[in-house]
Amino acid sequence: MPETEPDSLITSPLSRRHSAEDLFLPSDELPSSESSPDAVCRRVRDELMLDGNARLNLATFVTTWMEPQARQLMAETAEKNLADRAEYPQITAMEERCVQMLARLWHAPHPEQVRGCSTTGSSEAAMLAGLALKRRWQARRRAQGKDTAHPNLVMGANVQVCWKKFANYFEVEPRYVPMEPGRYHLTADTLTAYCDDNTIGVVAILGSTFDGSYEPVADICMALDGYQAATGTDIPVHVDGASGALVAPFLDPGLMWDFQLERIASINASGHKYGHVFPGLGWALWRDAETLPEDLVFHVDYLGGTSPTFTLNFSRPGAHVVAQYYNFLRYGFEGLRKLAGQCRTTALALAARIRNMTPYELITDGSELPAFAFRLAPGTADFTVFDVSHAMRARGWQLPAYAFPEPCQDVSVLRLVVRPGFTTELARLFIADLAQVTRRLRTHRPRARSPLPHSCTAP
Repeated sequence: MPETEPDSLITSPLSRRHSAEDLFLPSDELPSSESSPDAVCRRVRDELMLDGNARLNLATFVTTWMEPQARQLMAETAEKNLADRAEYPQITAMEERCVQMLARLWHAPHPEQVRGCSTTGSSEAAMLAGLALKRRWQARRRAQGKDTAHPNLVMGANVQVCWKKFANYFEVEPRYVPMEPGRYHLTADTLTAYCDDNTIGVVAILGSTFDGSYEPVADICMALDGYQAATGTDIPVHVDGASGALVAPFLDPGLMWDFQLERIASINASGHKYGHVFPGLGWALWRDAETLPEDLVFHVDYLGGTSPTFTLNFSRPGAHVVAQYYNFLRYGFEGLRKLAGQCRTTALALAARIRNMTPYELITDGSELPAFAFRLAPGTADFTVFDVSHAMRARGWQLPAYAFPEPCQDVSVLRLVVRPGFTTELARLFIADLAQVTRRLRTHRPRARSPLPHSCTAP
């Protein structure tokens, strides 16, 4: 049965002749009357033309290309509320199937015992995982008759900003293990000095946003095994696999980082990164019911039917879950391996070209995440990485430049992320533009520039 036509008064107002005064209508005030939908659509679309081209955005890990069929499914389900599980049981079933697929992909010993959910992104998933770590620690401390006033979380200084938000919002002391020259992420030999009885957990990053490198998750777990043997303190690990958890299973099958390691309590990933779904979609999985305290799960029934929920928000579109389910069915293991492999191959090729381009030197080479960081060789005085970023932006490329945290703040880098849709031709054009920009900067010394407002921990 066809849907009824929307109210014609709203969708088809009487047309009127536009005057020169329309050019000066305020854009930040609610208009006094309605307008033609085509006219408003054109006005909004014209303004959006001033935004950057998403395909040329080398700063973001977030998906910027999807197949037309996936886009169509998202459009068809955009109005369906994922929280209304009684009304939309099939989307709920798709979410549960995706959780089971991820549980098996991440080698859960008992996939049927895994608890998990979709989120609006890895930031929400990370906060949920951190909250579960805190509650488990509080429960253990109370059972031991100890206070719960001073929880802390140990992580590398390279963590994404969501972990700093978690520590702030949920009153947990963040203990950042600082970088050192040549070591830009958390390692097993550096973390236990920051641990004590109040440590709720350690965050290991599978794919640093700073340089695309993997932290040695298995070694970190072994270090904590030794710490437990020496002190009796059992510290769980959460793996922030925002990007890497949907890369490593396909390209690095021998890498030990997931639920195969008994110390791993939970893992998060971004469906909207190498899960190939438009933003925002994340996934949070816990090994079993013990690692996700029951008192964090709410059971609601006012939408019809009782359903459990553990999220920081409530209503959100089910379209992203549908798109993730489509991608899992569409590509399968081999297809996802092929997509990730193409990205890594392109990243390695670009890194090899830049390694041979004076005056750049690589920090990483794209052999882990399909992303890498590079900098100007020490002693380069004519220009900075911020000049390079600014000049590349003039060509349409968004190539972020940023400095590492203290005490490595003297290391400033450019970072390049390769995603599906970054074709061989785009890679060729990028290298040509970078070479041209570099030649120009070397022969025409620019004025000193301040760092651009790029966050090295942006999505």
